[in-house]
Amino acid sequence: MPYSESPLLAPAEAPAEAPPADIRLIVTDMDGTLLDDDKRAPRELWTVLERLRERGVLFSPASGRQYASLAREFERAAEGMVFIAENGTYVVRDGVELSSDLLDGEAVHRVVDTVRRLSAGGVDVGAVVCGKRAAYVERTDEPFLAEVRKYYVEHRLVDDITAVDDDIIKVALYDFGPAERTTAPALAAFTATHQVVVSGEHWVDVMNRTANKGAAVRRLQRDLGITPAQTMVFGDYLNDLEMLDTAEWSFAMANAHPEVVRRARHLAPSNNDNGVLRTIARVLGLTAPSDHR
Repeated sequence: MPYSESPLLAPAEAPAEAPPADIRLIVTDMDGTLLDDDKRAPRELWTVLERLRERGVLFSPASGRQYASLAREFERAAEGMVFIAENGTYVVRDGVELSSDLLDGEAVHRVVDTVRRLSAGGVDVGAVVCGKRAAYVERTDEPFLAEVRKYYVEHRLVDDITAVDDDIIKVALYDFGPAERTTAPALAAFTATHQVVVSGEHWVDVMNRTANKGAAVRRLQRDLGITPAQTMVFGDYLNDLEMLDTAEWSFAMANAHPEVVRRARHLAPSNNDNGVLRTIARVLGLTAPSDHR
């Protein structure tokens, strides 16, 4: 049910005495969802996080970004927060690993070999081997490294990304063209044994089949005794699909991929219109944040 048509959420229809929903867990994607197109967090975020903490609501970022990047983004409010990093392959709370899903070395080699062949054939693509401690790249040009820095605070340039000494949880591919039409089809052979997820216009992630944001959220719900009816999630791209299935309060952003809009129960305002915080405020009965950044 779209946001504007929901009896509880529509401003013109919601009765003033409507009680706040019993939400215990809020999970949100970052890029294209909580953050605007300039990668900025809403200025009211920290106030809203404090209000949620006072109510006993757990707020959890769920992103394709690495844990170090998420921890830095939320440094001033990180205590007690659960970080669902690397598309659910690495989950951390207060510096302690809650779960991880490691890729075996053979799979890493196969994906990297595919990327190298694509690059040799003229596709402008590069691989990021994502470990628990850092992300590793072997492509050295500044345009590629600039994209890596946006999502991987801890990254290292190495001669051979198949030979790093780390627990590998994901291989991410950055395609300067449309990843959904170029790089993703080239990885079709992996779909029988692994997750191949288009996580952004230019990004494709390869992980174990058991790894996704939804699996991480379900594990968290089970461990904390939180039901789908008490869970709210927000997403905008294909790597958010499984996560939307974990919550009765599932929201696609107005700017979301069409498949995400079809999968979600509700539609929230866009990431550039502060959609996540405005929706949280309305559903939980908080003072509404502004609709601009």
